[in-house]
Amino acid sequence: MAVIAQFDFPAEGPWGEEMSQAYAGLAESIANEPGLRWKIWTENAETKMAGGIYLFDDMASAHAYAEMHTARLQSFGVTGIRALFFEVNEALTRTDRGPIS
Repeated sequence: MAVIAQFDFPAEGPWGEEMSQAYAGLAESIANEPGLRWKIWTENAETKMAGGIYLFDDMASAHAYAEMHTARLQSFGVTGIRALFFEVNEALTRTDRGPIS
């Protein structure tokens, strides 16, 4: 069963195009994580929050990534990291055109 993982944490930027340039290498690394189908990067400069929404093949892959990603963020000095995990109801998600395939 597919799993959504949601991460958010306080961030000081960069935002927008600067973020895209600064984290291009990180994005390429994330794209190669086992079990990852896709990631949507999230940012809110106004509230100074960043994170992402991820779709994984299974809960084990999502939790393994979360452990590694949390440690990586903490090594950058990031605190207040929140990770949430949800099993995907694929039948209802397909009805509403959710990108799960």
